[in-house]
Amino acid sequence: MVASLLAVLRTSRLCQWGCKSRAQLLGPLPFGPGGWSTWAPERTNATLSLEPAGRSCWDEPLSISVRGLAPEQPVTLRAALRDEKGALFRSHARYRADPHGELDLARAPALGGSFAGLEPMGLLWAMEPDRPLWRLIKRDVQTPFEVELEVLDGHEPDGGRLLARAVHERHFMAPGVRRVPVREGRVRATLFLPPGNGPFPGIIDLYGVGGGLLEYRASLLAGKGFAVLALAYYKYDDLPKSMRIIHLEYFEEAVNYLLSHPQVKGPGIGLLGISKGGELGLAMASFLKGIKAAVFINGSVAAVGNTINYKDEIIPPLSSLRDRFKVTKDGLLDVVEGLQSPLVEKKSVIPVERSDSNFLFLVGQDDHNWKSEFYANEISKRLQAHGKEKPQIILYPEAGHYIEPPYFPLCKAGMHVLVGTNIIFGGEPKPHAVAQVDAWQQLQTFFHKHLGAEERTIPAKL
Repeated sequence: MVASLLAVLRTSRLCQWGCKSRAQLLGPLPFGPGGWSTWAPERTNATLSLEPAGRSCWDEPLSISVRGLAPEQPVTLRAALRDEKGALFRSHARYRADPHGELDLARAPALGGSFAGLEPMGLLWAMEPDRPLWRLIKRDVQTPFEVELEVLDGHEPDGGRLLARAVHERHFMAPGVRRVPVREGRVRATLFLPPGNGPFPGIIDLYGVGGGLLEYRASLLAGKGFAVLALAYYKYDDLPKSMRIIHLEYFEEAVNYLLSHPQVKGPGIGLLGISKGGELGLAMASFLKGIKAAVFINGSVAAVGNTINYKDEIIPPLSSLRDRFKVTKDGLLDVVEGLQSPLVEKKSVIPVERSDSNFLFLVGQDDHNWKSEFYANEISKRLQAHGKEKPQIILYPEAGHYIEPPYFPLCKAGMHVLVGTNIIFGGEPKPHAVAQVDAWQQLQTFFHKHLGAEERTIPAKL
């Protein structure tokens, strides 16, 4: 209650600041028809309340409400944030106050704008970048994204009188989570440990062909009771600059590091991978020991774009069929038909039947990066044909390739490193947002079940 009152008071004071004092604290306002606002708000009785107040974790639902409006007053709510490279993401939605002059986004449907209908978290997941084809990524998890929320009089998103404003910090490390840079042998990674003494169930987290070291999913997941190793494998520090050949011995070293860590409980660990990370994770589960549970998001059944080596075994990549690429009406490439079928080039198939892991496959049915649903079904058939347990497959209609933690905006198209140009990744904003919330809960439940951890999840809501 005290925190909520402080948020209301903070918001009310914001509405009385001049532009100069506000800019000194937070920089220029990310709104206005010409870019940045240059005027101060008039005094108003409206207050914008957020719960949790002041700050929250990125995957945590946020309650947004407005009080002190006129009965049934039309208003527009706007949200904006800048990423670490200066790109601006914005959304807006039109609403109408109730007969008491109050507005609660959990009960009031949006009447249009970036989204429509009852969408309490729509102002976040519906954000779009000002830069075309720009994906929202958090690179420094030790700092938050600052989300600015504004309430305007009327239904003009760029012309209404400013009634209230609040700034909310969305963090990527829950209180007590520890970030430990790892440079052990050849392993280049960051380990995130939950609060407490442990030991904790361990998970290795793998991203895709962009390379580098992405930590935001691992840092959020550590807040749920897991020790999570965000693992780089190329284009980072002294690691290889290309993926032409992937040596699984490097990943084996990472598995052994995590299994031997004093704050990681055995007897096995988990894997979490998306896209290329799903493909490499499948190879790890197939060839390496000590992997008990694996969750793959839109991964592949075969090697793609590079050779996978483990000791004296070699898996060559599927052939690229560039003549099957299509150009959309927007001038983007659709590459979903651009790989040879693993049923034709069987030597490229990863021998998943060797694995004793438990599997969960999370699949966007509108994935245009590659045929994720087909690949997941082929993995299932292969496992069952060799007497293995049928894996769990969850399909998400109209979800695209990048199924991220909750409330990340949809990345429907963008640069693909292996293709060398912009492609479509698929997905529609609303169903993709629903998929992200559900997938986040499903993977946590799966890991808790198979790795044995005390559940600490906070239900994510749209």
